[in-house]
Amino acid sequence: MLNQKLQLKLSQKLSPQQIQLMKLIQLSTLEFEQRLSREIEENPALDTVNDNNEIEKGEFDFEENNEKQESSDDEIDISDYLTDDDIPEYNLRTNNYSEENEKAIPYAAGTSFNQFLKNQLHSFSFKDEELKIAEFILGSLDQFGYLRRELIDISDDLAFTMGIDADENRIQKILDKIYLLDPAGIGAKDLQQCLLLQLKRKKINKNVSYATKIIKDLFDEFSKRHFDKIKSKLNISDEDLKESIYQIEKLNPKPGGAYNETTKINSSIVPDFTVEVIDGEVKLKLNSRNAPDLYVSEEYKNMLSGYSESKEKSKSQKDAVMFIKQKLDSAKWFIEAIKQRNQTLIMTMSAIVNFQKEYFLSGDEKKLKPMILKDIAEEITMDISTISRVANSKYVDTPYGTKLIKSFFSEGIKNSKGEEISTIEVKKTLEAIIESENKQKPLTDDQLTKLLNKEGYPIARRTVAKYREMIGAPVARLRRKL
Repeated sequence: MLNQKLQLKLSQKLSPQQIQLMKLIQLSTLEFEQRLSREIEENPALDTVNDNNEIEKGEFDFEENNEKQESSDDEIDISDYLTDDDIPEYNLRTNNYSEENEKAIPYAAGTSFNQFLKNQLHSFSFKDEELKIAEFILGSLDQFGYLRRELIDISDDLAFTMGIDADENRIQKILDKIYLLDPAGIGAKDLQQCLLLQLKRKKINKNVSYATKIIKDLFDEFSKRHFDKIKSKLNISDEDLKESIYQIEKLNPKPGGAYNETTKINSSIVPDFTVEVIDGEVKLKLNSRNAPDLYVSEEYKNMLSGYSESKEKSKSQKDAVMFIKQKLDSAKWFIEAIKQRNQTLIMTMSAIVNFQKEYFLSGDEKKLKPMILKDIAEEITMDISTISRVANSKYVDTPYGTKLIKSFFSEGIKNSKGEEISTIEVKKTLEAIIESENKQKPLTDDQLTKLLNKEGYPIARRTVAKYREMIGAPVARLRRKL
């Protein structure tokens, strides 16, 4: 049954411009430069006065740029060119650059890990079908070089996907040859086999033989650091055990990961801000690469002026003018968005610097105050999500190193004196205690808790365990060394 009714409802929606601005704020410096280049390429009404050399030099003076930008905006009022019926193109869709139109960031060409392994297969005299099986096995390796799948599953996949009938014995024979590929340990089903494959490549001596026995027969004791049991079962001296363990520690538990790490294209970090301490004062600068000088194309403005002076206006001219108006409007909005982006970045970072001024003056991480996103959001009257976008993707160059802004945020706890302190201070103290402990008798979580309590940090054992994991320290048993 159909019926009609009136309903009042309040709703809040982000405009396309706001969505675009949030995306611009979230971009790192390098990503922002790519986004800027793409916008200039796609919008002929937008141009930049900086060449490649100028864009990289110097730092950005925020107040000076504001004045320059305002004067540039005053030169042309895009709204004067648009009538009520002329809706800018970017207002007709949710996002001016949809996911379909986004260009992928190019990466430098290189040999993949899988291709690196396949190239080595030519050193074996494989028949066509065997080569296909070997390549299929290599394609089944995980990112660390392990073959986590059962041979029967590989056999089934070969039959269904490639029409190759290969039983487990045949696959194992080919896999035995894959074990000979570099890096050593490729194709292992687990860590134990991976280490054994690497030990087989080593020159045989007393310590390598002991190391092989430890991994092959006493792997559980080794993984649990029960060195006394190993020494007793193998009947070896402390020195021989120490040298054998050293041989094992030199092995690579992730052979595939090592290749990926060495061939990975390192993405350089370009700090968005620079903090300097001059005469006891903290000076904050925004990287000039975040604030290029943009202007609306004079050529396009002249084309529009030429049309207004023309007596006869054809349909093709009107279509061209409509295109020009849309591009001019888009150019003006993009310039305004960059200005707003810079304002947001500098306001957020200024608030963070003022909040953590003691740290920036001294460099002592123990002087970092408890600070959450809400503190900065309330300080500059912005949404928490905006602060999060800045903190999660921006870096600052300080006299004490390049830091991710997110690292300055932390929860707070009260010490024994009732003072509010940052959890970063507790983690640093915990890290120092672990570094200075006797590695032959590492401290348990209970002992660490007592020591931290003595230092004035009244925290529970489970909290200590959580902080220990956060700083990357394993449990006491796994920190033990001979």
